[in-house]
Amino acid sequence: MQTIRARLTFGYSLALLAVLLVFGTALYFELRKPSRQELDERTALDASFAVRYLEESFRVLGRVVSPPPRQELDPGVSAAFEGFQDYMIVVGEKGEVRYLSEHARELEFAALDKLSGLLRPLPEERAIGTVNVGGGHPAFRYLAEPVHGAGPEIGAVLIATPSNRTTFDPRALLRAMFVVAPVILLASVVLGIWLAGTALRPVQGIINEVEAISDGRSLHRRLAVPLSGDEISRLALTLNGMLARLEQSFAGLRRFTADASHELKTPLMVLRAGVERALTHPGTAPDSLEALDETLQQISQMSEMVENLLTLARADEGRAPLAKERCDLRELVAEAVETAGILAEPSGVMVQSLLPDGPVEIEADRHRVRELLLNLVTNAIKYTPGGGEVGVALETSPDAAVITVRDSGIGIAPGDLPHIFERFWRADPARSRTGDRPGTGLGLAITKWIAEAHGGSITVQSRPGRGTMFTVMLPRM
Repeated sequence: MQTIRARLTFGYSLALLAVLLVFGTALYFELRKPSRQELDERTALDASFAVRYLEESFRVLGRVVSPPPRQELDPGVSAAFEGFQDYMIVVGEKGEVRYLSEHARELEFAALDKLSGLLRPLPEERAIGTVNVGGGHPAFRYLAEPVHGAGPEIGAVLIATPSNRTTFDPRALLRAMFVVAPVILLASVVLGIWLAGTALRPVQGIINEVEAISDGRSLHRRLAVPLSGDEISRLALTLNGMLARLEQSFAGLRRFTADASHELKTPLMVLRAGVERALTHPGTAPDSLEALDETLQQISQMSEMVENLLTLARADEGRAPLAKERCDLRELVAEAVETAGILAEPSGVMVQSLLPDGPVEIEADRHRVRELLLNLVTNAIKYTPGGGEVGVALETSPDAAVITVRDSGIGIAPGDLPHIFERFWRADPARSRTGDRPGTGLGLAITKWIAEAHGGSITVQSRPGRGTMFTVMLPRM
């Protein structure tokens, strides 16, 4: 369960199921006691009536048992017991059966013997209990009572009642619960999903808003604060406060980057001019020329980095507008291919191109698109060893122009691919500004900004040792 909604629904349903189980168990045991009490009262009433009737009949008639050889309860006396709904057994002083009620006569021998066996030996006082007679019969609640005033032929009476013969059967409650509980549980799951969804809907709205703000260029936006005054409202207020602080921090950082880049441009230009003048001055010592040349390269790289930082800072602040005009993308790609051929010649890298026959017109900033293309082909040449190949292709579709720049170079590790468009990211620690492949780590970040500023996108595919391919999509007119 990965969502709060699922966990809340599961917890709600589990709690409801536990409550149902506890409630049903408590209700079962609570109703079970009055049910047993009801049976005991009924059997006691029937037993008291039977004992009194037998004793009274003996006092009036002088005997209640037929003469030998039958030795059964006199029909005139037993007629009073034929209407009993319970099981009734009357035995003599030696345990011999004198009378069986209608229901008792219907019992099979084993069950009847087990019931009558409760009167062997004769009970000395009233006994109450529960007995299982088997044969698929329910348990019996019984009462055995001695009879002292009905003559020597009568010793005791037993009244038994099935335990399920009550006004309310607790087992029926259990059966009903097993039938109803799944329905209640299913309804609780549906209700829990609806309640959790309703309660978390404002959270989903906050998530959507935060995802829209997290691009770093929308920190001026704020979350809508619910009027409920609950935890969701306080969460929105807290996030708005955090966004305000982030906006302030980002604004300060961008302002510092832009100001620092702008202020560094003039000193770097002065340094560059001074070094170039020293290199061309006839009085410069020959042993100083190499040091001056290295200094000029470092100044050029520093100037490039400052210019890139200034571009990105202006882009972050929305102050880098594009001078869009109708242009032929085929011409721009052809210029980039020509430049790539010149750059690749010293290292022996072959540059190939595949361009459409006709013009590919788009609305774009020529300077920025040219910069995008040069960044890609320069990187491709930089990381392709001698004898390798760099290919540039331009294809068209009804909605977009697709530029692919591929190389057969060293490739990019899978773990580095998600980071290559980040500022100052350099996948290989050996790729420093003073190494064999110098750079600032800002070229691809600017390339991504240019593509997205034109409403397009840039993606990369690469395998270590197999080369890399960048794909740029720019919308057509």
